Amino acid sequence: MISLQNQTVLITGASSGIGEACARVFAEAGAKLILVARRKERLEELAKELSHTLVHCLALDVCDRTAVESVSTVSAVDILINNAGLSRGLNKLQEGEFQDWEEMIDTNIKGVLYLTRCIVPGMISRGRGHIVFLGSTAGHQTYPNGNVYCATKAAVRVISEGLKQDLLGTPVRVSSVDPGLVETEFSQVRFRGDSDRAKTVYQGLTPLTPMDVAEVILFCATRPPHVNISEVLLMPTDQAGSMLFNRQT
Repeated sequence: MISLQNQTVLITGASSGIGEACARVFAEAGAKLILVARRKERLEELAKELSHTLVHCLALDVCDRTAVESVSTVSAVDILINNAGLSRGLNKLQEGEFQDWEEMIDTNIKGVLYLTRCIVPGMISRGRGHIVFLGSTAGHQTYPNGNVYCATKAAVRVISEGLKQDLLGTPVRVSSVDPGLVETEFSQVRFRGDSDRAKTVYQGLTPLTPMDVAEVILFCATRPPHVNISEVLLMPTDQAGSMLFNRQT
């Protein structure tokens, strides 16, 4: 088991949900944190709670390539957790909104590529590192009206697989952690603040929590150096596929 004492972990989308939970579990494990998100106030509040470790907050949008390029100069990153992502709308493709598509593609694919491109060369030169991608069951199985979101998560899965191949022969590890239903702000964002509609996503079942996912990510990051957990697909017990749920009425 690898010790995370004094290792530097960069987490995107760290102001809430899975990103925030990752900050908590990695801080508890002794890591130093670089927390990235657009909401600076939320990051600073979280940093105050994690005062037992060194925390650096960066307010930036992962879609902004120029801003992302500055991140690689902040510190040597040992573990990159590409968590930032979102979904917008739930429409048939022929009824979709261009702006929704662009926001998902820019965040879920381009933002992931920007961070990874900036951080990985330093890992190679230092001879250590680990990149963790937050995928989704949606990247394995498309569901109705989720066409573009599912496409972006399928892209994340392929990027993770391709990066592992590109890094073969180096000590740098690559993992993709792909959860099913997790109760976060995800559905609030998808439905643009419609709380009632968002609640229906989790009705009648027990979803995963952000901490469930964060603990799996921590497990991947703490395996011995010769072990690479390439892909983890995790779902609530009440879920058996992207659209197959056991809901209690």
